[in-house]
Amino acid sequence: MKRILFVCHGNICRSPMAEFVMKDLVRKAGLDDGFDIESAATSTEEIGNEVYPPARRKLAEHGIGCKGKRARQMTSRDYDRFDLLIGMDEWNIRNMNRISGGDPDGKIRLLMDYTSRPGEVADPWYTGNFEATWRDVLEGCQALLETLKERQIL
Repeated sequence: MKRILFVCHGNICRSPMAEFVMKDLVRKAGLDDGFDIESAATSTEEIGNEVYPPARRKLAEHGIGCKGKRARQMTSRDYDRFDLLIGMDEWNIRNMNRISGGDPDGKIRLLMDYTSRPGEVADPWYTGNFEATWRDVLEGCQALLETLKERQIL
């Protein structure tokens, strides 16, 4: 079982988009039983809140639901529980390292580093561009799944 935690600042836009996109890709690939996929925040600002409506609408445009998802904060226990902890930007990575007490096993990564254009997934909370975030998240999740297949980690 491959356990993946997607992480962003508030767990209401980018990381839940990645969580549900990845779940959809895994389901379509017939690999549901091989994954445990969740998402979390580095901050406490949105804890308990649902996925931000524009992010929810963007997922729905592509036939992906996220009903019941509520923001939660990453904990130090998540480092041991998950095989990969995938952040959306460098600020997330710094906070993930702080929360987990470091990354001795090399589990903390940026999502876009799995693609041919490494970097950050822009935060649509600030940019307002949920389409660009959708494209980045989809490309990142597709590349992550391909990487796991290639490395025969599944």
